[in-house]
Amino acid sequence: MPTMHLPQHVKLVEVGPRDGLQNEANPVPPEVKVELIDRLSAAGLPNVEAAAFVSPRWVPQMADGAEVMARIRRRPGTVYSALVPNMKGMEAALAASVGEVVVFSAASEAFAQANINCSIAESIARFEPVAQAAKAAGVRLRGSISCALGCPYQGEVEPRAVVDVVQRMAALGCDEIDIADTIGVGTPGAVQAVFEAAAGVFPLDRLAGHFHDTYGQALANILAALQSGVSAFHASVAGLGGCPYAKGATGNVATEDVLYMLEGLGLRTGVDLRAVAETGDFISRAIGRPNNSRAGRALLAKWSAQNANPTACAA
Repeated sequence: MPTMHLPQHVKLVEVGPRDGLQNEANPVPPEVKVELIDRLSAAGLPNVEAAAFVSPRWVPQMADGAEVMARIRRRPGTVYSALVPNMKGMEAALAASVGEVVVFSAASEAFAQANINCSIAESIARFEPVAQAAKAAGVRLRGSISCALGCPYQGEVEPRAVVDVVQRMAALGCDEIDIADTIGVGTPGAVQAVFEAAAGVFPLDRLAGHFHDTYGQALANILAALQSGVSAFHASVAGLGGCPYAKGATGNVATEDVLYMLEGLGLRTGVDLRAVAETGDFISRAIGRPNNSRAGRALLAKWSAQNANPTACAA
């Protein structure tokens, strides 16, 4: 096998509490969200996307963001992020003492119209006062680009369309920009092409990959991005999540699966895989849905068997 030149340290952004839970049909109690976030930060995840300060009419699952942020046990060094759509959301995020706000657009005009009811250019313009407020408050600003590898409405998305939005977000002053495969259609070659193009206009070490696993390509896409020099990725504990605007789209790649692969590659994350796997079991049971992490399920079964028969020899 040829030697791969990979980043030695990888930053994982845990998006389960926000991106993962926002589409759950049944209400998730705030105490469950608080325990989830506390477990994830205690496991060593350096960045947890914890809330979204959006209209409760459109995203009722996120209506308790202020309460959740007030109740979590803040781990020193952990960045707690919140999605904000406008200045009203920004004011709520600042009041909740978030460490990073996330603004969002898309690489597809069709998706932007369906998701945020405006053009890409209009969406970026709306975020100018948010960006200014973030800078004035000393809060990190992250930009997220949906449908960077394909759109449910227009189909293929060219790398040059992604580059255009990267440049717009860079002009806002974003500290980090996410390249998101919202519907999970990307493949390794396309991933490398889009990151190579984006790195031409924005520092590669400030780009992050956000992959959904609809077509089973997420881990392969992460490896392709790693080979391109990307060192920050998003993941969702137990594979929570989906996209209401992309029928059939599954959740983000599971944090446990990503950690298992990264550990196998000898890369450092500072995250405790066992603690994350146990957290995936906790949240899956709490909301009554299957655990979508293959590595998580396998490890939990292995540990359970070892506890039941500690003297058994492994084959």
